[in-house]
Amino acid sequence: MMQTLALGFRFARRELRGGIKGLRIVLACLALGVAAITAVGTLRAATQAGLAADGSRILGGDLQVAMSYRPMPQPVRDWITGQGARLAEIVEMRAMAVADSGERTLVELKAVDGSYPLYGELALEPAGALPKGAVALDPLVAERLGLAHGDTVRLGEARLRYAGTVAQEPDKVASPAILGPRAMIKLGDLAATQLIQPGSLVQFQYNIALPPGASEADFARGLRERGDGGWRIRSAAEASPGVNRFLDRAASFLTLAGLTALLVGGIGVATGVRSWLDQRARTIATLRCLGAPARLIFVTYLIQVMVLSALGILIGLVAGQGLTVLGAHALSSVLPVPPRLGIYPLPLAQAALYGMLTALVFALWPLGRAREIPGAALFRDAVQRSAGWPRLSLLLANGAAVLALVALVVGTAEQRGFALGFCGAAIGTLLLFRLGAWGLAAFARRLRGVRRPSLRLGLANLHRPGAPTALMLVSLGIGLTTLSAIAMIEGNLRQQIQGQMPDQAPNFYFIDIQSDQAERFDAVARAQPGVTEVRRVPSLRARIVSIKGVPVGQAVVSEETRWALQGDRGLTYAASPPEGTRLSRGEWWAPDYNGSPLLSLDERLAAGWGLALGDEITVDVLGREVPLKLASTRQIEWQGLGLNFTLIASPGLLSAAPHTHIATLRGDAARDSATLRAVTDAFPNVSGIRVRDALEAVAGLLQRMGTAISAVASVTLAAGALVLAGAMAAGQRGRVRDAVVLKVVGATRAQIRRAWLVEFGLLGVTAGCIAALCGTLASWAVARYVMRTDWVFLPFTLGITVIGCTLLTLALGYAGTALALRARAAPLLRNE
Repeated sequence: MMQTLALGFRFARRELRGGIKGLRIVLACLALGVAAITAVGTLRAATQAGLAADGSRILGGDLQVAMSYRPMPQPVRDWITGQGARLAEIVEMRAMAVADSGERTLVELKAVDGSYPLYGELALEPAGALPKGAVALDPLVAERLGLAHGDTVRLGEARLRYAGTVAQEPDKVASPAILGPRAMIKLGDLAATQLIQPGSLVQFQYNIALPPGASEADFARGLRERGDGGWRIRSAAEASPGVNRFLDRAASFLTLAGLTALLVGGIGVATGVRSWLDQRARTIATLRCLGAPARLIFVTYLIQVMVLSALGILIGLVAGQGLTVLGAHALSSVLPVPPRLGIYPLPLAQAALYGMLTALVFALWPLGRAREIPGAALFRDAVQRSAGWPRLSLLLANGAAVLALVALVVGTAEQRGFALGFCGAAIGTLLLFRLGAWGLAAFARRLRGVRRPSLRLGLANLHRPGAPTALMLVSLGIGLTTLSAIAMIEGNLRQQIQGQMPDQAPNFYFIDIQSDQAERFDAVARAQPGVTEVRRVPSLRARIVSIKGVPVGQAVVSEETRWALQGDRGLTYAASPPEGTRLSRGEWWAPDYNGSPLLSLDERLAAGWGLALGDEITVDVLGREVPLKLASTRQIEWQGLGLNFTLIASPGLLSAAPHTHIATLRGDAARDSATLRAVTDAFPNVSGIRVRDALEAVAGLLQRMGTAISAVASVTLAAGALVLAGAMAAGQRGRVRDAVVLKVVGATRAQIRRAWLVEFGLLGVTAGCIAALCGTLASWAVARYVMRTDWVFLPFTLGITVIGCTLLTLALGYAGTALALRARAAPLLRNE
């Protein structure tokens, strides 16, 4: 065996001296796919390294305690400072910032004490500290309100001096401004605003800087012992769990998209190796006739393929590092922290392993086939393809490589179920295209009675011995499947944001309406010109603490419903079913019901938590645990952005709890500014959220997501184009020979051109139809199980894909035909 290996290295070295012309497609395909996976993995690692390195600054402390509605008890604060720790208190809520001109906008208000920030630096423009009686604003707010330094800004009932813009907020990632840009004031000025009322949506946050040598775990344990169970305690290592989860899922999805590019490149590997072996058919046949054993042939060419694959992978790793730098620069405004660019061995090793396994999976089959064909058969293989199959040991090795690749994909994915489905879908798609090629060839074979020469010749090209029908169909189809899937996903996102939602959505949400203001609010809002509907409901915040008596931390729930157990949820009460309610199970309580609290829950949450009618969940409302018995479940349509709650309870106990109201308003969009001004002037503590602004923010986020997806998809399409070009090049020698022979026997250029256009047209239509089917299924799966959105069939988008596929194939076929028709007959016939 060692002798065979040594001799194989020797032969391989000699052949590689002659150049790598036949394997350039292998290099390019592997380099593209590995570069995409490297860029995604390295950018993810660099961003996470940035988060980890600046954890204390991002969080605002070594530990953070957050709670809703109520501040931390004074004895706990005294215990913290008594341990030698420093404490900074922060209060966050939403408010309306109003300029003297009457212009106003929603802001995320952040009130900080004199100890803030414990880590990092709060930078204002112009430079200076935030003084008492002043407000610092996001530059967008200052521009929208037309403020100059020293102008007055009203927040609630307080009038504050505009001190400048917030140039740097050290803990912005850990406490992002979601529904509005930032406004920052001193904690001592918060009382003058009169924004904190019973039931107001307010969060108290306490950042803690530990003394040197103190243990985060021990300190957190001491806080939990003194807490009431409603506190959210996190450390600097968990500075931004939401960002980490987003990065993990986004990177997982983009890695799978990059892997699609690599798998498309794998087809190119198989194409390139097959074409390369065809070019060396005479050499291989000569070696076999001279007595070279089959295993020597296999080892020689396997070494060459692996050496070239390693070179392609190395090129991909270097290119991926370059793409990481470009990606970090392009996404600097989107990423939460500046990535710490550098060499990260793990993502590089994973990308290299992906590339090597892909090369093995797709190269072993053509290499194994060449091993099993005798020398004489190789001489005639261009005309009469041998049906030689690799031996069983090689088939098992190929299967092991496939399983290893699947295990790597699933093992490194954040959503393993989705990754496993991706692997199954990839294998199924390859088989479907192979089956489509068989069906197309069978269909062409059945049409032998066609009399028109060009049509008969075009059909014969699809089923003749050595026809590249399967190779062309798979090469063309995989890339187009990705294109159609991406087009459908982006089309659905646009449909959701720009199509259905704006037509159905209200103009405004109004929050923090006090109970004693509710009736007057209705009257003022309805009195505004152009207003057509005002709907108002009570609003409380509740944290689910147990399901069927089991604490939520130990409850077994489905992954897609776990989000509802994290943090506070909206809760309301109603005597009668709200308008549009659709019960899926159970019945609504009587209008005069006044017994123990009952609950109507979102059907999807009930199913994900395994709840049956009569089961009980316990919620924490303002520090008091309230058991709720499930009386019914509802199908909720969130797309209309109306007043929908996952939790609706019966009146009685909850109606007596301190709470506020929220309202929606629909009317003439042209009068939005006047309506907002009238309502918030009448109720300074009430905040108005313009739905159109929120939708535009979401649309911007989705557009950035679409850009990232399209960028990776473009790599897949580039790989597909390379593979298709490689498949065309692989068959070009045969087409030149066919063209020469046909011209010699009397065929005209027009007949030959029409014959090949028939062939490529049928290939394009078949590939487009199968790609449309596979892309539709893929887009449905991504929309349904990854993005958790509704899915809409878009026939126009799909039709464009099929037509574009057909035109692309015809264009490439025409180009190849034109080159073949230019070949002179005499040189080729003399060489033959």
